[in-house]
Amino acid sequence: MLNNAFSICRLRAAVHYTVACLCEEVAEDKEIHFSKQAIAAISEITFRQCDTFAQDLERFAKHAKRITIKPEDVKLLSRRSNSLLKYITQKSEELTLKKTEEKAKKKKTSSRTSDEHVGPAAADSEDSNMA
Repeated sequence: MLNNAFSICRLRAAVHYTVACLCEEVAEDKEIHFSKQAIAAISEITFRQCDTFAQDLERFAKHAKRITIKPEDVKLLSRRSNSLLKYITQKSEELTLKKTEEKAKKKKTSSRTSDEHVGPAAADSEDSNMA
């Protein structure tokens, strides 16, 4: 239980740090200032929203009788934001394409290796069958 509480504190701190960095970037770009209270409020809202997202994703997977969260679950979660859904769909397709290419490359490499090993051995066995 303590380990879990420690993990949550670390996550909150990481979210707060990231929000502060993003606020700093926006402040420089827009020439405005964020108070510490505003950064803390944005951090808390962000953390709570991420927690809600995590719970929703778990529920979507459970509803589908799975224990693994899949890209379809994330797309379902983002359905209310067209730009986010478009971005997630694009990234999902890129990852799928990359995975497919890696599998094809791996298959090509393994088939070359097996051809090299099978080639001479097959020739020997054919010769032995001829005798």
